[in-house]
Amino acid sequence: MSLGITEITLIIVVILLLFGGKRIPELARALGKASYEFKKAKEVIKKETDEIKDAIEDAAEKPEEFKPKDVE
Repeated sequence: MSLGITEITLIIVVILLLFGGKRIPELARALGKASYEFKKAKEVIKKETDEIKDAIEDAAEKPEEFKPKDVE
């Protein structure tokens, strides 16, 4: 389902009526900042997940290094 010209025009008119012309740039700026922060947080989480995955894979490859040493 895609939006036609009529639907897009109606949405724009409703937004103008609700928020006014002066508030739209502020809303667009806030939406842009939120989008940037979301992408940045997503990248940080992906990086941390990859680091944890690599550490687990390394531990699985070298199990003798991670075994507790015998107490004498």
